[in-house]
Amino acid sequence: MGGTIEFARPDGKMAPGYLAAASADAPGIVLIEEWWGVDERFKEIADRLASHGFNVLVPDLFRGRSAATGDEANHLMEGLDFQDAATQDVAGAARYLRSHGAKRVGVMGFCMGGALAMLSVMHGRDFDAASTWYGAPPPEAGDPGAIAVPIQGHFALDDEFFSIGRVDEVEHSLKEAGRTHEFHRYDAKHGFYNEGDPGKGGLGHYDREHAETAWRRTIEFFDRTLR
Repeated sequence: MGGTIEFARPDGKMAPGYLAAASADAPGIVLIEEWWGVDERFKEIADRLASHGFNVLVPDLFRGRSAATGDEANHLMEGLDFQDAATQDVAGAARYLRSHGAKRVGVMGFCMGGALAMLSVMHGRDFDAASTWYGAPPPEAGDPGAIAVPIQGHFALDDEFFSIGRVDEVEHSLKEAGRTHEFHRYDAKHGFYNEGDPGKGGLGHYDREHAETAWRRTIEFFDRTLR
């Protein structure tokens, strides 16, 4: 359904991305990759989002590189400038969608991408809503209470990579600040939407029931906040 494009970052540099378009005036969603990169499986997620009537742009943060093992993925993630990714690639993707007809734009990410999605609405004003799946930035990244748009979260209770205690901290900050949010917790492991091999770094613990429930909630959330 989609294809590769280039879009301008706020600093004027060009960045690559995968665009799955629904229609000219559809709401936009910037979809942020896991640490595996923008592989074929992740493009399928973008295509699935587009099938619900959204124009979806995936900024290629690793510039065409993807990982086959957990060690490779960790190496890619450690080499990523998160601040640059959030304020330039992700923000630029949002502005591209707005310039091509989207009146409202959301951001969504998985794992590493979930942390970046939250960073993007914590420190920027490019989005109208955010959905994060099993990921959030560390405490030193800033105050989640600064998030001024509706945010939804999907988190695994049995997550060896991302502490459920951190989820409680983030939710507390949002409640204290009176922010619109909905956090869902699932009896699942990290990466419960990822159908990949669990042996590849332990991040592919697919759970069909919880994955489909979280997906339905995400579509309903973006239908409410972006249309």
